[in-house]
Amino acid sequence: MLVTTFIMILIMLLVWRCHWILVIVFTGLSLLVELTYFSAVLFKIDQGGWVPLVIAAAFLVVMYVWHYGTEKRYEFEIHSKVSMSWILGLGPSLGLVRVPGIGLVYTELASGVPHIFSHFITNVPAIHSVVVFICVKYLPVYTVPEDERFLVRRIGPKNFHMFRGVARYGYKDLHKKDDDFEKKLFDNLFLFVRLESMMEGYSDSEEYSLNALQTCRSGDLLLSSRDNEVLSQMDLTITPVDTITPTKSPQANLTMRSSGQSSGQTEVDELEFLRTCRDAGVVHIMGNTVVKASRDSMLYKKIAIDYIYAFLRKICREHSVIFNVPHETLLNVGQVFYV
Repeated sequence: MLVTTFIMILIMLLVWRCHWILVIVFTGLSLLVELTYFSAVLFKIDQGGWVPLVIAAAFLVVMYVWHYGTEKRYEFEIHSKVSMSWILGLGPSLGLVRVPGIGLVYTELASGVPHIFSHFITNVPAIHSVVVFICVKYLPVYTVPEDERFLVRRIGPKNFHMFRGVARYGYKDLHKKDDDFEKKLFDNLFLFVRLESMMEGYSDSEEYSLNALQTCRSGDLLLSSRDNEVLSQMDLTITPVDTITPTKSPQANLTMRSSGQSSGQTEVDELEFLRTCRDAGVVHIMGNTVVKASRDSMLYKKIAIDYIYAFLRKICREHSVIFNVPHETLLNVGQVFYV
């Protein structure tokens, strides 16, 4: 109960942003009830009051072991992620055979290339023509609107055909009931390619985020609704800071039109390539990191990691069930990490 009270206090402060007086009143009333029960247990330890204390201690040990193992596994993912220079050094083919299809690589990292990807391409000399790294994040908000659910950006040059997609959910959103997750992901990926092509030539950035590019929608709709007479009188150039400024240089206008035509052709080619790869097949690649205690670890650490944490991981729902991934398109990649 005490842990629940402290968590409730954090929610009231960080999520609900309640007034501090209301938080103090709630904390005082909750502690009054809990301290009354706790003192009653302490006064009757010799009459069986030790039983709830033992149960509470057992739950504390289980939660601590789960938190420790999960934290170590996440630290391993952070410290062993692959640098972009290593990916770029492999070239557009990544030093492998690029087979038709799209590979969705699930990771807990919102940035960088996960170690599970390098582990996979090191042992299997082939990878799909398009690779999308998927990261699902739960935010401390009630819900995330559908039009703000996905953030998409490109990893590396265009000829690498590598993307990153971050799916954001609130604490009331249920990802397992999102049956159209794959369709929504590809819709946002296609939208990102269109918007990126529209901004090509106006930004020196190597990575574009869908969240930043969405600011161009209103400007695009405004331009499409204007009369041809107005457009013939004033040429428009889109700057990297999403502003619209008039220009009077015919040479710059000609350069912009030729750049727009080439980027439009590139957009059509890449969209057609993505659709072809999607039709060829989509494979969901998930990492399964097994945490084990090192040989020189203490006995209590070996029991906690090799037995308690391993049992908790075994009875916990798999990521494929949480993400509602079909078994026919699932590929598990395992690796062992020693702590």
